[in-house]
Amino acid sequence: MGVADWIGLGQMDELGRMDTPMHRIDARAKACVTVAFIVVVMSFPRYEISALVPFLFYPLVLVSLGRIPGRHIVRKIWVASPFALAVGLFNPFFDRQPYGPLGVAGGWVSFASVLLRFLLTVGAALALVACTGMNRLAAGLGRMGVPRVFVVQLLFLYRYLFVVSDEGGKMLRSVEMRSEKGRPLRFRPYGSLLGTLLLRSMDRAERVYRAMVARGFDGEVRELGRPAIRFEDILFVGVWLAFFIIARVWNLADGLGLLLTGIWA
Repeated sequence: MGVADWIGLGQMDELGRMDTPMHRIDARAKACVTVAFIVVVMSFPRYEISALVPFLFYPLVLVSLGRIPGRHIVRKIWVASPFALAVGLFNPFFDRQPYGPLGVAGGWVSFASVLLRFLLTVGAALALVACTGMNRLAAGLGRMGVPRVFVVQLLFLYRYLFVVSDEGGKMLRSVEMRSEKGRPLRFRPYGSLLGTLLLRSMDRAERVYRAMVARGFDGEVRELGRPAIRFEDILFVGVWLAFFIIARVWNLADGLGLLLTGIWA
């Protein structure tokens, strides 16, 4: 099993072909809202946590209305989580100033904020791809005026993961067949294996590209149809942008907490 199969990239393509209310929203509308979501989430101060919590609502709605199995999104977030851990891991060691009424070190608060931002942004991006499909998303970006070279490179990068995964799976099976059963490889052979994997993947990618050119590929992302923007798409953009602005200006989590405290007091 290749890396792409393990993290379910093929499953993402299948999910993108479903027919749900979220899938029927135009790719341009979902892309604009997701970009705005990421920008707003990243604009909060580094010690902010509670104000970020209401933003979980957006990826949860995408996953729910798009009927996306949560385990697929969680698995991909888990695969990418070491990068977030590497970014914020040293915060508790360099920022030891007390923060807040509890006197918790500011480094731990900023570390939690980094993890929450990572969960929100990566979750929203994955939900976007699962509810749209990479081909429809790339075509939508092209219609929005994104440079064609960027759109094509994005598609090639996505597909190249499958090439590397397939070649890596073949190499691992070869290694397992030629090594003693149950005996792990030493560290030294991994360097040559990675170099071989890179060369084999580049060679196969070149063959794939030549085959595409022979079949008429000219760098243009084509669609079977060009759907027009509907009222539902405009409403989708307007409602979510209004929610993001409100959640950015006011701390909805604190407001809800005060409301519940007043009710139960």
